[in-house]
Amino acid sequence: MKITVLDADTLGNDLDFSGLNELGKITIYPMTPPDIVADRIADSDVLIINKIKLNEDNLKYAKNLKLICVFATGYDNIDTEYCKKNGIAVCNVVGYSTNSVAQLTVSMALSLYTRLNEYTEYVNTGKYSASGRQNQLEPVYHEISGKTWGIVGMGNIGRKVSEMATALGCNVIVYSRTRKDGYENVDIDTLCKNSDIISVHTPLTPETENLINKERISMMKDGVVYINVARGKVNDEIAIADAVISGKIYAGLDVYSTEPFSAQHPYAKILSCKNVCLTPHMAWAAYEARVRCLDEIIENIKSFKNGENKNRVV
Repeated sequence: MKITVLDADTLGNDLDFSGLNELGKITIYPMTPPDIVADRIADSDVLIINKIKLNEDNLKYAKNLKLICVFATGYDNIDTEYCKKNGIAVCNVVGYSTNSVAQLTVSMALSLYTRLNEYTEYVNTGKYSASGRQNQLEPVYHEISGKTWGIVGMGNIGRKVSEMATALGCNVIVYSRTRKDGYENVDIDTLCKNSDIISVHTPLTPETENLINKERISMMKDGVVYINVARGKVNDEIAIADAVISGKIYAGLDVYSTEPFSAQHPYAKILSCKNVCLTPHMAWAAYEARVRCLDEIIENIKSFKNGENKNRVV
């Protein structure tokens, strides 16, 4: 069995892939440009990918391919309909990054709500030393306890963020495709209107694309903290950028419709804004989370070889 890893650099350079050796012959590529994916998968039995896009254009050349293992929970970069029609199994990994993503979500919320970037800049630029004053109390910030935290999407990550927000003293309201017992369920517009903090943890689907749009942003409170650690296209990126520039929202963003985003992307205009925290799609990737994910992929391959259906999405 030939196992090919197509974009190992996106997984970090500190993982030990030796556990795959007992399963077959391993070929590891740091990165694979789109125009050579077809060549590299042509004789592979199993693919391990993270961000690589797989569709009919390249999969039609993979005549031996039996299994795709995505190093993630989301698999919208894979043409699952093509895989179904051509007998290619697809496995993901669920739950490995819950703690990691929740940790970044809360870190962003606390940093933005406390205006930490602005206070840190005040010290780092020498303004504090030059002021002759023992403290600096502007911009004004508020306690997070007692505020309303709206959570969009109540899978594993949404539930974990809810636990952490509750521990901080927040009132949690949730919007989910299906009603979640034990939570205050509201519609998306009510959530946008009433929340002091909004965090997004929903998969990208036709129904959730541009769920957070210009109209819903206009419903939000002035100065709301908005965090997207789900998928870039869940929100209208032009509307988000405009709301940051106007000061309407404080935004924590870890995901983008194009990754990495270019100088022409709407967010290129907000790089120097004080009311943003932009990170390079790393919420999922605490070391412990990546180790869990790799271990689970190894188990997925073993299960597939044994005719079982562990973590199968196709």
